[in-house]
Amino acid sequence: MNKYPNIYLLAVALLVASCSHAVKEASVVNDYPPIYPDYVGVTIPCNIAPMNFSLPEGTKRVDVTVEGGRQGALHLNEKEVIFPMEAWQELLAENIGDSLHFTVSAKTDQGWTTYRPFAMAVTGDSIPYGVAYRKIAPGYEVYSHMGIYERSLSDYDERPLLENTQVPGMCMNCHALNRTNPAQFSLHIRGKHGATLMQRNGRRELLNTKTDSTLSACVYPYWHPSGNYIAYSVNNTRQSFHTVREERIEVFDLASDVVVYHPESHTLLRSPLLQRKESFETFPVFSADGRRLFFCSAEAKEIPSEYKEIRYDLCAIDFDPSTGTFGQQVDTLVKVSTQGRSISFPRPSYDGRYLVYTQSYYGNFSIWHKEADLWLLDLESGTTRPLNEINSDDTESFHNWSADSRWMVFSSRRGGGLYTRLYFTHRNEGGTFSKPFQLPQRRPWNYEDENLYSYNVPDFTQQPIRIRRRSLEKKLMSDKRVQIEVRD
Repeated sequence: MNKYPNIYLLAVALLVASCSHAVKEASVVNDYPPIYPDYVGVTIPCNIAPMNFSLPEGTKRVDVTVEGGRQGALHLNEKEVIFPMEAWQELLAENIGDSLHFTVSAKTDQGWTTYRPFAMAVTGDSIPYGVAYRKIAPGYEVYSHMGIYERSLSDYDERPLLENTQVPGMCMNCHALNRTNPAQFSLHIRGKHGATLMQRNGRRELLNTKTDSTLSACVYPYWHPSGNYIAYSVNNTRQSFHTVREERIEVFDLASDVVVYHPESHTLLRSPLLQRKESFETFPVFSADGRRLFFCSAEAKEIPSEYKEIRYDLCAIDFDPSTGTFGQQVDTLVKVSTQGRSISFPRPSYDGRYLVYTQSYYGNFSIWHKEADLWLLDLESGTTRPLNEINSDDTESFHNWSADSRWMVFSSRRGGGLYTRLYFTHRNEGGTFSKPFQLPQRRPWNYEDENLYSYNVPDFTQQPIRIRRRSLEKKLMSDKRVQIEVRD
């Protein structure tokens, strides 16, 4: 405890007064402050963690005033912009439906500079509890340290769900929640102790999803809204490495099909229309009402000689959840293969209105395609457009919706091109998206310097995902699996 509290408070008061006086004498410029991450003009949820930011190297001190459009204010004069948690949350609650207005001044060796004020709009559409994702070294050549993690969005708490250090030689990917509900959760684990983890309403199983009549174990998952089915692709996949910087890695399929798993009977349901040798089918997703199955389909080509000629269109087939049967024809919803383009990662909004997909020049591994962008399909009108309000000059790839279809999380390589980071955007009633903001961090600049991993396969979660790590580790090492069967 300070022995001289009055002297201490006086010193603080004099310091703040001195800084405030210096800021008043600052040079004023019409440019927005060069903050990192770029939060200028974004729309944020009313329950998001403090949007801390940094200024360029060489900044000695930062003075920030945040004023609510309705009421409340915050003031900081520090070396770093780290907003107090409780004060930030109170300011958000007071200004739902309005904006927060930021005035930023920065001190360098040349003195103080005051920048053009900017705003963040505060919407009453809250964001889900958290987001789940995989973190992996950006090269993918070796697994190194990787895992599936969960991050709270109202603060900065991150916790591992499963890491490859728990079981030797383990790689994990392709996790999925049913409409952001963690009570229904699937996770594919590869390696010597591989399995598909299936959690449904408190019941956990480790499955062997490879059968004698399917190409592989089940890969890319998507839950039926009822929770009674989960669609997968089965893929015979290969990986190669480019020598040019922009295209480091290519992943392509020698063959791929689409199946639907029925957990209660431990059976795979198939349709001959989704098992054709003359085409590759992948990335299945159910419609919001569960009565259609969207997927990507490409004409089969010789691999690897023609891998750059493989281009996927967006297709759909009817599905009857009461019988677990498929329709008798495949419909092509968006055909881009004839235009020298390819579609991957379709994700319909849960309200049934829209579908967002990734479009690139070829193939389906768009995460390393610099030209990859997000596109929006209006499922009512059938019209499609590029999401120019979201896209950057670098890769936009995997994405998922919040349960209310008002928020979308997506992965992007903007801001450097090497690491994939998570961004969030808000959808308004007219189907337009807000300027994306990057996943908030407690100390953004330090985090970027210290974090050497890419984020991918993000999905929202309504509440913490319950995985008993040690128990799961023991079960994985035991090699006991439930063998699934095929029903045609």
